[in-house]
Amino acid sequence: MKYILFTIIAVVFLAPAPQGAKAFENALNSQLSDLKNYQVNSTKMLSSGLPNAEQFETLKAMGVTNVIDLIPGDRTEESNLMKAMELNYHNIQVDWENPTVENFNEYVAVMKQYYSSKGSTLTHCRLNWRGAVFTYLYRVTQLNEPEEQAKLDLLAIWQPNETWQSFIDDVKAQSRR
Repeated sequence: MKYILFTIIAVVFLAPAPQGAKAFENALNSQLSDLKNYQVNSTKMLSSGLPNAEQFETLKAMGVTNVIDLIPGDRTEESNLMKAMELNYHNIQVDWENPTVENFNEYVAVMKQYYSSKGSTLTHCRLNWRGAVFTYLYRVTQLNEPEEQAKLDLLAIWQPNETWQSFIDDVKAQSRR
């Protein structure tokens, strides 16, 4: 009897932890498998291409509470969707051919506000090219993360063209002042 009781206790206490939470996380991540250039930078920062409504729902279920949209133009539809989903939303009109240091400074101000709040922040654009650059620059200039890791994450998304490399150089020069 003692042996059976010991065996039961050993099995209960030494068995692996329930996989429910991990299974839930894996299910959510699989729902994002077709989200263009989706990347988790930290527990507080994610970036991606433009999510659809279902993907926004999944991101919210994963803890996203803030959305920064870097797409220029009329963003009323997304703004209304974010309001209906009770997600904080901010649009920064970043011209593909002319990203500015002022765009990045606005991003920093919004990120600082969001970074201290609960949940994580999604930065997105159409393909996550703008988003990858902005999150890279934020990580390097504001969070003082190692350049090497942040750069690897950026290059996993795309290789910045001349316009965007110039923008990166301008922002980094400003942060050194």
